[in-house]
Amino acid sequence: MNRFMRATEKAAKVWGPADRIDADSPVVHRHDASEKASEEQLSQIEVEREAGHSYAYRRPHKD
Repeated sequence: MNRFMRATEKAAKVWGPADRIDADSPVVHRHDASEKASEEQLSQIEVEREAGHSYAYRRPHKD
């Protein structure tokens, strides 16, 4: 246990103390361009589960 505490003490000296925030406050998350592109790609994939297996396929394009 002492070894762990010394390691965390050294880390606090390097990076500073841990942030203390209110656990009930909502987390603000901002989407950047790469996340939006990833979400767009994932929206085109359908996942089905059957007998313990998962299958993914692309949804057909709607023209």
